[in-house]
Amino acid sequence: MPAFPHSTTATATAVPVPPSLSLPVIEAAFPRQLHPYWPRLQEKTRAWLLEKRLMPADKVEEYADGLCYTDLMAGYYIGAPDDVLQAIADYSAWFFVWDDRHDRDIVHRRPVAWRGLRARLHEALDSPQDHLHHEDPLVAGFADSVLRLYSFLPSTWNERFARHFHAVIEAYDKEFRNRVEGIVPTVDEYLALRRLTFAHWIWTDLLEPSAGQELPEAVREHPAYRRAALLSQEFAAWYNDLCSLPKEIAGDEVHNLGISLITHEGLNLEEAIAEVRRRVEECIADFLVAEREGLRFADSLADGTVRGKELSAAVRACLGNMRNWFSSVYWFHHESGRYMVDSWDDRSTPPYVNNETAGEK
Repeated sequence: MPAFPHSTTATATAVPVPPSLSLPVIEAAFPRQLHPYWPRLQEKTRAWLLEKRLMPADKVEEYADGLCYTDLMAGYYIGAPDDVLQAIADYSAWFFVWDDRHDRDIVHRRPVAWRGLRARLHEALDSPQDHLHHEDPLVAGFADSVLRLYSFLPSTWNERFARHFHAVIEAYDKEFRNRVEGIVPTVDEYLALRRLTFAHWIWTDLLEPSAGQELPEAVREHPAYRRAALLSQEFAAWYNDLCSLPKEIAGDEVHNLGISLITHEGLNLEEAIAEVRRRVEECIADFLVAEREGLRFADSLADGTVRGKELSAAVRACLGNMRNWFSSVYWFHHESGRYMVDSWDDRSTPPYVNNETAGEK
């Protein structure tokens, strides 16, 4: 069934969902929304990728729209001001390009290139204005997107975002070493690492500029809010594992919940797929409970003051977008060319990456 009455791209990309990946509860109980700024968002992010030289012009022309990166963000941060959504979408597109560079550095055994990039990203995160014209487009593009994200909320939010992304960079380094050495993490090790490589707390942080205000620590750390946030991200990460398992087996990956289950729990492929799916479905059910608790918590913040009313509304907006993440992630995995492995000439090499030269500087 199509996710929208009308396709969100120039061609009809909503495709039937394979039975093994179908989640009727998402299709029935998590109606998909799309930010009204989406058409402009797609156009401007495509132009940004070209301007920052993050993808070759021919790759942008052929693949950018079909990868649906802007669709993913436009289905998530509903209600965000247009400039906030644009900054998030550009940052998200950068994140996917970075992920591809990381993958190619592993595949082509480029540890020196990776270590250099890792160091430069740490530096750019702390002083983005000093890296806007860096010779590596990936560093310059990162600095540009981070500087824009830093412009919306107070410095306390910026410091938290930076702290969270420093941890993501280090997790990518851990993944680099695991893959080069052929180390498959145990299930528990994998789940802890995945929360960082999937950037759970980054996407959660970005709910706040979308809602127009930084949430106090007491609100962010409240069990009712934090559990709903974690479950929305766990769903996305585990469903991604379910959908990308064929791609990652083809690419000789070691980081996938299914691969950890096969390696350390003695499951065969069919059993591992069933177990990942069970966890995904359990995550959805748990979120529906957490969502109700979160909404009660939001109501309790409305204490009769203007501040209380604003805080309650912001928490409700964040919870609503946590819900939107489920449908946006679900449909993204069936519309994006990123997961259409069977259509690639080489199942281990995505056609949208610059495979020959990425990371050589």
